Amino acid sequence: MIKLSCIKKSFPDGENKRNEVLCGINLSVERGEFIAITGASGSGKTTLLSILGTLMMPDSGAYILDNEEIDSSKNVDYAGIRNRKIGFVFQEHRLMPQLDLLGNILLPTLALQSKADKVQKEYAHSLMEMTGIVSLSRHYPAEISGGEAGRAALCRALIMKPLVLLADEPTGQLDSKNAQNIVSLLKKINGELGTTILLVSHSTETVSAAERVFTLKNGILS
Repeated sequence: MIKLSCIKKSFPDGENKRNEVLCGINLSVERGEFIAITGASGSGKTTLLSILGTLMMPDSGAYILDNEEIDSSKNVDYAGIRNRKIGFVFQEHRLMPQLDLLGNILLPTLALQSKADKVQKEYAHSLMEMTGIVSLSRHYPAEISGGEAGRAALCRALIMKPLVLLADEPTGQLDSKNAQNIVSLLKKINGELGTTILLVSHSTETVSAAERVFTLKNGILS
């Protein structure tokens, strides 16, 4: 479902110099897999995830997502692709403080319509039941714990039934107990919903939940 071939990415680093962060990344991911990528801080994990999420384009190389080539030279609605096919979970939960949890979870549906329909609301409730926060649906972000916010962010990432879930250090701001809860939920989502998951983290405990673990070092994935 995902194929990266010789992906390279560099950024300006001083006068007339560039820092090559990704030096030729190759990766193939089958539908329904749970993949983790680890590496030191600054190794390029977030850059790689941003490319996978079409938030950033590589300098060179090929990226195929669900049989569609991701190419900045083509007139493609990448925002639409993200909304339909990709769910994001960030280290910072980024919940909207003015919305209750149900409103936050349903927020991605508003990219296509003025308000969520009955089916979407029912699916939101089923996701909240799966993650154990259904009783908090009318609570606001300021009224819940960090672990509960993480679960709400996970539900929001899944509300559009994405093909792939991209998780960037999803346990980075949580204590060990809540971190383990999020990892368990990711495994449950992968198993029960069949969602393909790509997770990046420097935590050995977090990445151990994945079926395959890769290390990003010196711009190379191994």
